[in-house]
Amino acid sequence: MALEILLPTSEQLIKLGVALMLGALIGWERQISHKPAGLRTHILVCVGSTLATIVSADYFLADPARVASGILTGIGFLGAGTIIASQGNVRGLTTAASLWVMAAVGLAIGVGYYVLAAIASILILIILFLVKVEKVDFIEKKK
Repeated sequence: MALEILLPTSEQLIKLGVALMLGALIGWERQISHKPAGLRTHILVCVGSTLATIVSADYFLADPARVASGILTGIGFLGAGTIIASQGNVRGLTTAASLWVMAAVGLAIGVGYYVLAAIASILILIILFLVKVEKVDFIEKKK
């Protein structure tokens, strides 16, 4: 096997680096919010999705729809582990959703949609911060 096949290209390394940064951005928010899946988990999901997309597209010539479907379904199971239902309260749903959407961001990075992935990550971060403020306001109004 040729050495150039085994060594990652600069584009592949950039993709992994972008996935690390965007995963860290969302993971940081979940971490400081003391959620069950934080910095490491979000980085791993984003980098893992990016890596699977790169390998599938570059080396196996797999159907992109099947790759995306497999990754997003698998992350759905991971997200299910963060959801806790107890006494009529459901917790962890937003964290599960953030894991799932970071897998989608990783897919976007893997196929080279850097700007789309960055915009999506910024929107996700805004949503995560705004929902907290809205939730507090709603609870205070309810009392």
